[in-house]
Amino acid sequence: MSGRSTGRDPGIGRSMLRAAAVTALAVGIGLAASDEGRTMTKTTTRKPGEIATSLLPSPQSPLVEFRVQFHVGSIEDPKGREGLNALTAMMIGEGGTQSLTYREVTDRLYPMAAGIGAQPDREVTTLIGAVHRDHLAPFYEIFSDVILRPRFDPADFSRIKDRTLAALETQLRGNDDENLGKAALEGLIYEGHPYGHLELGTLQGLKAITLDDVKGHYRKYYTRDRLVLGVGGGYPKGLIDTAKKDLAALAAAGPQRGTLPAPRLLEGMNVLIVDKPAPATAVSIGHPIKVTRSDKDFYALMVANSYLGEHRTFNGRLMNKMRGERGLNYGDYSYIENFIQEGGSHFPQTGIPRRQQHFSVWIRPVAPSNALFAVRQAVREVQMLIDKGMTREDFEATRKYLLNYSRLWTQSIGRRLGYQLDSQYYGTAFFIDRIQQELPKLKVEDVNAAVKRHLSARNLAIAIVTDDAAGVRDRLLSGAPTPITYQTPTTSEALLKEDKEIEAWPLPVEAARVRVVPAREMFER
Repeated sequence: MSGRSTGRDPGIGRSMLRAAAVTALAVGIGLAASDEGRTMTKTTTRKPGEIATSLLPSPQSPLVEFRVQFHVGSIEDPKGREGLNALTAMMIGEGGTQSLTYREVTDRLYPMAAGIGAQPDREVTTLIGAVHRDHLAPFYEIFSDVILRPRFDPADFSRIKDRTLAALETQLRGNDDENLGKAALEGLIYEGHPYGHLELGTLQGLKAITLDDVKGHYRKYYTRDRLVLGVGGGYPKGLIDTAKKDLAALAAAGPQRGTLPAPRLLEGMNVLIVDKPAPATAVSIGHPIKVTRSDKDFYALMVANSYLGEHRTFNGRLMNKMRGERGLNYGDYSYIENFIQEGGSHFPQTGIPRRQQHFSVWIRPVAPSNALFAVRQAVREVQMLIDKGMTREDFEATRKYLLNYSRLWTQSIGRRLGYQLDSQYYGTAFFIDRIQQELPKLKVEDVNAAVKRHLSARNLAIAIVTDDAAGVRDRLLSGAPTPITYQTPTTSEALLKEDKEIEAWPLPVEAARVRVVPAREMFER
C-alpha cells in the first residue's frame, strides 16, 4: 500500500506484485541519499530472546526508512499451498490493521506521501516503509500495526489472491515473454528443489489457499527469531528501543530452518521450450553455481561477468557482439546471482538474498529466424571466456569500471539499508565495501581460474519461449547449422567469417532432455 498510486508496469512480469508498492517507495517518494561521510552503520547479530537490528543512522536525512525483514520465503510454502508466503506478506503489506481498513490506511498515508509495501522472495520477506520524519509518529503507529496486528480481512484476501492469480495466468503466461523465459529457466534449474516454484506460487497452490492458511502461516513463521529490524535515515534516538519493545509482541520462535538440498546435477543441455503465440523468441540460459557473496570467488566472478554481460550496459561482450555488431535484439546480459532490476533503474534489487545461486545469460527477444543463432553465439561466448579467459588489459579495464560503477548502487538510504541487510544475511562485511576490498587484490589469473572452476558452457539449462516450438526442437536435435538473417546485408568479411563459426557451434542436445510445454500449462502446480 502507498500514499501514492503504485501503478502497474506491464513489463515487470513475475515480480509485478511484490515490486509495485516497493517501486513507489523508492521512486515515487523520491528517497534521498544521505550525506557522504556522515552516515554510520550498526548491525547486531541475534542473541537468544533479542531482536536483531541493522541500523543506518543519517541525521541529515529528512526521511526515515524501515526494512523489517523476516527469514521466511517461498521455500516454506507447504506442498499444495505454493504461494502461501507471498499471499501472507501481501496481506500484511497491502491490507489493513485491526483498527483500520485497507482504505483507511491508504487514506491516512496519502497526505504523508508515505508508503508501505511487502517484498516476498524465496528465502526472505521484507516489509518496507518510508516516511518524512515530520510524519514519523503517525506513520510508525500504522506501520507497526500492519506487522503486529494485521487485519486479514476477507475482502483484502480475495482482492490480493485474485490479483496474484492474474499476475501468473494473464500477465506472466500471456503478456511477458521475457520474464516467462527467466521464470522457466529457474524452474528448470531448480526442478525438485525448494526454489522450484515462483515466490508468487502456482495457480493450483494459490487456488487452494484459504484465509485461515494465511493466518496460520503468519503465526508460525513471522516470529522474533526470524526477524531483523532495519532502520535508516534521520530517525530519533528513542525509535529503535520503541520498535524493539513493540516487536517483542510477536511469537518468540517458529520452526528451525533446515539446510537446502543441492540443485539437481545438469548433464549436457537440458532444454525447455515454452510454446505460445509470440512475435519474437525469448531465451534464458544458465546453471547452478556453488558461490554466493560470502565466497571470495564471487568477487572474481563479478569481474568476469561484467566483462561478459553487465546488465543494461555496453560493457559486456554479449551486448557488443550480439546487439552492437549484429543488431540481434535489444540486449544480452549475464548474471552470477539471482537478479531483478529495481524499478526503472539499471541497478539490482536488494532484499533477495539466497543461500544458493545460479549463473544465467538473458537473451532479450530475437526474431524467430535468429533464435538458435543467438543461443549458439551466447554459449560460444561463455565457452570462449572459460577457454581463453580475460586478457590483462580487459581485466584492468573491467575491474576499474566495477570499482566505480558499484558505488552508484547505494545512492539512497533505502538501497544502502537493503545492502546492509543482505550483507548480514550472508555474514559478510557491507557488500559495496567488500567489493572495494576484494577487487584491488585480484589478479587476472585469479579471475580466469574462478571462471574455469564455476562456469560451464556444456552442462546447461536453456529455456526458449517461441511460437514455433516443434520447429525449434527439430532444428536443435538435427544439429544442422542455423545461419543469421540480417535485416540489411553486412559487408564485414571478419563478421561473416565469425558468423559461419557461430551458426555451426555444437550444442550437445539429446531428445530425452528436450521438453515442449504449452504456456497455458506453466506454473499450474
